[in-house]
Amino acid sequence: MAAEEEASRPFAGLSDVSISEDIPVEGDISVPVGPSRTEEEFSTLDEPVKETILRDLRAVGNKFIHVLYPRRSSALLRDWDLWGPLLLCVTLALLLQDGTADSDHEGGPQFAEVFVIVWFGSIIITLNSKLLGGTLSFFQSLCVLGYCILPLTVAMVVCRIVLFGASGTIGFVVRLVVVTASFGWSTFASTAFLSDSQPANRRALVVYPVFLFYFVIGWMVLTFSPSTERQP
Repeated sequence: MAAEEEASRPFAGLSDVSISEDIPVEGDISVPVGPSRTEEEFSTLDEPVKETILRDLRAVGNKFIHVLYPRRSSALLRDWDLWGPLLLCVTLALLLQDGTADSDHEGGPQFAEVFVIVWFGSIIITLNSKLLGGTLSFFQSLCVLGYCILPLTVAMVVCRIVLFGASGTIGFVVRLVVVTASFGWSTFASTAFLSDSQPANRRALVVYPVFLFYFVIGWMVLTFSPSTERQP
């Protein structure tokens, strides 16, 4: 009994200890009752479908503006998507339908061929960029290359309009100027987004395949001519 009393004696005065209310307690142990602000901002479970579609369309439109007016902004890379590149690829393929590559062989670039050239070329350039030490992700690079087809797609629309009005030398010169300007703008816009993500001593190796990629698409646009019906 004496041993038990001695063992409990060091804790005998703890029941009389009280903490003054004037002494602040360090740390924040409060638990929020409602959902956090981040969850409210990014939750789209209760969002109407119309609002979701309009938000995505606004995002695609903003990326088009970034391509037409390239500037040092990470919006095109941070919020990447493939809706814009898919839309541009489909539009370009439809505009290149029923065309002839030259006057001797009918049947220019068909729908599937345009898809293969655009997407396979973008994948090759992306892999080349990654192998050279690029810091962009695979889909970020695809997003940039796809969105930068916009100037060439606009050039394709202009060329089709010019072909309706003039198909001679003047029409060809106008098409050449438009396609050349669009090719330069696509190359400039894409390199403006991709160059900073590459090592300084390897940027030329990354820009050269991009140059060839848009050159092939520009050549398809320039050499397009509406197909004519075969004579019996």
